[in-house]
Amino acid sequence: MSTTLTPLTTADAETLVTAARRAAHAAGVPVSVTVLDAGGHQLAFLRDDSAVLISGETSTRKAYTALQLNAPTADLVDLVKPDGPFHSLTTALDRPLLFIAGGVPIHRDGKLVGALGLGGGAPEQDHSFATAALTELAR
Repeated sequence: MSTTLTPLTTADAETLVTAARRAAHAAGVPVSVTVLDAGGHQLAFLRDDSAVLISGETSTRKAYTALQLNAPTADLVDLVKPDGPFHSLTTALDRPLLFIAGGVPIHRDGKLVGALGLGGGAPEQDHSFATAALTELAR
């Protein structure tokens, strides 16, 4: 018996962006937020007016990295250090990965359906904003 998996929708993406921004604004941090579907296509992107420009790129790359490796980027940081098993991944692919906390995969019924990336705060802050948004989506 197979079950139909509900893909990530634009309404889900809006929920994630709103929740991530709410968490970031509560901390006084302007951010960029990127939501990707399971195919790596952008469902939503928003950069706060006062967020640093590079945060738009970092939020997208964090989301892409979390999607491709199906893991929070916070869990991957040590793996790309010079003695880590993934040390060459940062330069091995045509599309760059970014191993800085702030990217999280999104799952439904145990299946990967997309990813969320945050940029603009300290890495630990971006990760906490992303996980807060996932909690909101799960409600």
